[in-house]
Amino acid sequence: MKAIWHVTFYLLALPVFGQETVERLDPKLDAIIAPGTVVETLCQGFLWAEGPVWDEREKRLLFSDVPRNTIFAWTEGMKDAREFMKPSGFTGVSDYGREAGSNGLAIDAKGQLVLCEHGDRRVSYLTPQGGKRTLTDHYQGKRFHSPNDLVIAKNGDIYFTDPPYGLPSRDQQKFRELDFHGVYRVGADGEAHLLTRELDRPNGVALSPDEKTLYVAQSHPPRAIIMAYPVKENGDLGAGKVFFDTKGLSGPGLPDGIKVHATGWVFSTGPGGVLILDDGGKLLGRVVCGRPTANVAFGPGQKSLFITSKDRVLRLPLR
Repeated sequence: MKAIWHVTFYLLALPVFGQETVERLDPKLDAIIAPGTVVETLCQGFLWAEGPVWDEREKRLLFSDVPRNTIFAWTEGMKDAREFMKPSGFTGVSDYGREAGSNGLAIDAKGQLVLCEHGDRRVSYLTPQGGKRTLTDHYQGKRFHSPNDLVIAKNGDIYFTDPPYGLPSRDQQKFRELDFHGVYRVGADGEAHLLTRELDRPNGVALSPDEKTLYVAQSHPPRAIIMAYPVKENGDLGAGKVFFDTKGLSGPGLPDGIKVHATGWVFSTGPGGVLILDDGGKLLGRVVCGRPTANVAFGPGQKSLFITSKDRVLRLPLR
């Protein structure tokens, strides 16, 4: 594990709301984001856009609007996204609080959409026939809080986080069944294996290109950090280390969604927008969005970065 980088000296001015910019803190950033690159707004008008994923088979971007309990789809040339699935995360008949919908999305090796569902408190997948099937909804007989984000390994194992954000009263919810917030893995046996319970608010999760490191973001203001855990051969985790501490960074937002580029560089949402870190945890720059920013996803060939930033979806061209 390389050195930890802290950022107490990066107290930088932010742009006016709605004027996204690329903030360059290291010349190395030019290798992946060309000077003069402009951030494009693709669509807007959402309550809280989350969990983007590029669907290569259908050539479309799918993303969640968590409060609306809806997944939207955007394709090139569209001015507005269209409704793809509703309900997306809660199929009950009563009100279920503000964040009942789906959150993190992924595409598995079969081309199926895999969802973290807040309201139904499970990880599921969409079948080719259009129905959903549950992959996992409990640990040792106790229901999850609200699965939040996920990443799929090459062998099909799914790593996911389970903070309380989707519960109507969050960690004060009386019907919660687990007294911790975990990071889990579900493999071919269909069982959820607890990997760590040490984080107060585990959120975004991603694997390194060689799948030897699992990154987990913690969206907890007292300790807003990104952790890095070594992945063992059996899929379990070794002792984690702080990869990046956001203390001292200005701007709205906390560590949330994470994706890892083929270079090993980490793109994570955080204070101000999107943080761009090299594989040693050094902050190279930010995509400053001026609003809380939830998640990111790479486009085809990793030549672009999609960003869900509160009420809108953005795109940043990459080299």
